[in-house]
Amino acid sequence: MDVFKRLYSYRELLKSNVKKEIRGKYKGSFLGILWSFINPLLTVLVYAIVFPYILRVKQDNYLIFLIVGVIPWNFFTTVVQQGTTTILGNENIIKKVFFPREILPISVATSALINFFISCIIVFIFVIASGIGIHKYVILLPIIAIIQYMLSLGITFILSAINVYVRDVEYIVNFLVTMLFYGTPVLYSLSTFGNGFISKLINLNPMTHIIEAYRSILYYLTWPDFKSLGLVALFSFIVMIIGYFIFRKLEKGFAEEL
Repeated sequence: MDVFKRLYSYRELLKSNVKKEIRGKYKGSFLGILWSFINPLLTVLVYAIVFPYILRVKQDNYLIFLIVGVIPWNFFTTVVQQGTTTILGNENIIKKVFFPREILPISVATSALINFFISCIIVFIFVIASGIGIHKYVILLPIIAIIQYMLSLGITFILSAINVYVRDVEYIVNFLVTMLFYGTPVLYSLSTFGNGFISKLINLNPMTHIIEAYRSILYYLTWPDFKSLGLVALFSFIVMIIGYFIFRKLEKGFAEEL
């Protein structure tokens, strides 16, 4: 309960930081927040051209298949990559002002969640235009997003704290995120690998089940696998709690290391 009291006491700072993260991302750009739509859209268009025609990927409505996978994946990578450097990036403030340090990774994750919901407008436009449409299953989208938020935040708590002591972490994270991208069914269907060893290995990745859940409600128009989603939700919650305690333990030495 201590964490909630701390965050409530500094709720205005948290809100201010979230706004700063959102505005700062597009500060000075002509199109501003429109880049929340343009960036994922351009990424999806590149994949939509490369994979079906050059790599011969066969998937019905592949553009929609990609959009439903890429936009949630961008949410995950934004939190993990930006969150890893958030403590080092705010070292001047940390040295001068006292505030709960966990506000920094929470701000990164929360602003990314808001940007994700904004980007979902693209998803809705495309699924409607494609004829797939929006159905009752979409009511689970916020729940899946919160599960992803917990997982991403927990990872960020750990990485942002360790990165203060070992500055190589951010470079390792960038490499691992790229590798994880290909180990997550973002560009391809999980059924591609059948029931073999590779499929079982990919299923160990919690982001696999999160991406599949988004696809279930927005692309396949069915309820997700509640058993696997429930297990991922429990795992994500545990990661977030463990990550928070690791962060609190390591933050005691931030001032000396920064």
